[in-house]
Amino acid sequence: MEGSTIVIKDDAGKNLTCTVETAFKVDSTEYLLLQPVDVSVQIFAWQETDDEEETELVDVTEEEIDLIFSTAQAVLSEQNLTLRRSAYTLTVEGELPEPTDEDIIEIDTEEDGNCGEFQELAHFYYEEQAFSVFTALDPLMFIAKVGDDGLPEILTPAEMADLEPYVEQYLDHVLSTEDAEEED
Repeated sequence: MEGSTIVIKDDAGKNLTCTVETAFKVDSTEYLLLQPVDVSVQIFAWQETDDEEETELVDVTEEEIDLIFSTAQAVLSEQNLTLRRSAYTLTVEGELPEPTDEDIIEIDTEEDGNCGEFQELAHFYYEEQAFSVFTALDPLMFIAKVGDDGLPEILTPAEMADLEPYVEQYLDHVLSTEDAEEED
């Protein structure tokens, strides 16, 4: 199953094509580590801070995405990139430009202060509001379980929390095995 391509669907009926990176079992349940085939992206709005000379990135709501989607699509198409409303995430199809130092920004992605590095793919305005499209330098991954019907189901946050210790143990094992193989 590893290396195969599957399609997952969200509750709205949107699709996301993913590659199965690995499969593993916990108890009697089979899980899949999935990576989208196309690149996952996020759109953020630029907002002035209390210090009017600085700006910060803020999340964009689904309603705002509805309004700005066609503008973001047009700006990305100038780079031969196709923006899609896929299941669970926005994605871009096409060859991304090589990241440069000016394109890379650290964004606080979690409430606990975790930061990730993102590449800015496009910057645009909609009704005088500035927006940017970013992709994470570390690829987005999903964990799904194989349901009773044989179809993959993305885990709920509660299921993910229950599975997290097993995933960490599995990944530690895989990484230590890869490191040992590289040393040989």
